Amino acid sequence: MGLLLGFSRGVDWLNERFGRLADWCILLACAISAANASLRYGFNFSSNAWLEVQWYLFAAVVMLGASHTLFRNEHVRVDILYGLLGERGRLWMDVFGFIAFLLPGMALLAWMTWPFFWESFLRDEGSPAPGGLLRWPVKLLLPVGFSLIVLQGLSELIKRIALLRGLALPPGRVFTYQRPEQ
Repeated sequence: MGLLLGFSRGVDWLNERFGRLADWCILLACAISAANASLRYGFNFSSNAWLEVQWYLFAAVVMLGASHTLFRNEHVRVDILYGLLGERGRLWMDVFGFIAFLLPGMALLAWMTWPFFWESFLRDEGSPAPGGLLRWPVKLLLPVGFSLIVLQGLSELIKRIALLRGLALPPGRVFTYQRPEQ
């Protein structure tokens, strides 16, 4: 189990870094949006590339930030049942959810989006808009993002199984359920 927990720590470290990158993408998208609006309305200057880079940054936030959100245990879940269970019941529900839904679904999406990216890469696909950007870099975010979620799902599964076996996790990796405020 020690080797698996080491793998889990490595995945957590990786997705923590991608989460930080997603945070910076938000800031950059906001700055570009403000600059683009200022140039467009103040100086009657605009470019399709500036609009598209905002979309690309938003895609990066979603696809690179989703695995970090899973790492932080902040994804939405069905609280009706989850809130009624004790700690072990919640751990078992998480294990079931990871094995039955998250891992197969995200692995399938990663696998299915790879050809979508690869074809775009081979054709060196660009935007149909004048002055637009290449399309394949943003399409690469799909298989990468789904693969990061698969890795984080495996990490979370390992940690839940470790907790069910009575092993202690490092500080900051304890799973507490907090009912969302409504």
